[in-house]
Amino acid sequence: MIKQPPEKIQPQIDYPDSDGQPMADNTKQFRWIVMIKENLEILFANNDEVFVAGDLLWYPVQGDNKIRVAPDIMVVFGRPKGDRSSYKQWEENNLAPQVVFEILSPGNTTAQMAEKLLFYQRFGVQEYYIYDPNKIELSVLQRSGDWLDSVAEVNGWVSPHLGIRFQLTEDTLEIYRPDGGRFLTPLEIDLLRQQESQRAEQEREEKERALRELEAERQRYQALIESLRARGIEPEEM
Repeated sequence: MIKQPPEKIQPQIDYPDSDGQPMADNTKQFRWIVMIKENLEILFANNDEVFVAGDLLWYPVQGDNKIRVAPDIMVVFGRPKGDRSSYKQWEENNLAPQVVFEILSPGNTTAQMAEKLLFYQRFGVQEYYIYDPNKIELSVLQRSGDWLDSVAEVNGWVSPHLGIRFQLTEDTLEIYRPDGGRFLTPLEIDLLRQQESQRAEQEREEKERALRELEAERQRYQALIESLRARGIEPEEM
């Protein structure tokens, strides 16, 4: 009897959910990350096949947990919404994020950003946005073959995948949805919600007041009819 050699047991590979790095280095960077991520969630709320995430580790290669990066924001078209502890590409129909954003802080080094550019270029990102909120500088890179090439004119640039428009002013970067609405901070969104609630309440009160006035008019008319009938006059005869 020939003995078969025992099968080699593949070691279990752990893909950590965190790289130990903070999501942001300061409040300004954090505010921009949250604003862009949440507005993209709102923009694609009705499309179940668009996954948006912030500071989520992306593992593009199965079997190698050292090749990874956590974009500040990433968007994947063709993958369902839902919670994930990390984005393991081989479990996602091998779809790489098509769009990524990085929001710079003073702690970012040239070497770090060069490394991220090479990573995104190597693993299939189609659009790469880098925004420095301190310098109010936006860089846009778009895939051309195997490369991510810089877009020369970024002011007024419209994202091919997202449909959003970028407008630089002296004070800030403004981002506009395809319908022309501006990306808003959570505080601005809540303020609009309150204003809409107040407007709806005012409309309800005005409608109720109009109905009360109409009912009062109807009662006055009915009282007049009854008064005429008490005098023996039928309104139809007038």
